[in-house]
Amino acid sequence: MRYKLTFVAGLTLGYVLGTRAGRERYEQLKKSARQVSQNPAVRNTAETAAQQGRQFAGKAYHAVSDKVGDRMPESVTQRVRSLRDRNTGGAPEDDWGTSNT
Repeated sequence: MRYKLTFVAGLTLGYVLGTRAGRERYEQLKKSARQVSQNPAVRNTAETAAQQGRQFAGKAYHAVSDKVGDRMPESVTQRVRSLRDRNTGGAPEDDWGTSNT
């Protein structure tokens, strides 16, 4: 419920600001957001958070696979292996079958 309320409040605020401010204010906000996202400190923090998330996901993967073990049906096991083996764009993948970028 809390998340729905937050979402609705954000949606309402965005709508009100968007209709009152117009295109000029939108472009100004867009430029500011781009500057923040290109800031080296912000980029380093985002990369650090992503790396920590990958490490946590790796630990969770191993914990779950230790507990589940051989209890999964063979069809599910084969599907997970095929997804993991599929490498899109030549990017290295982690144990979840996702890119490490």
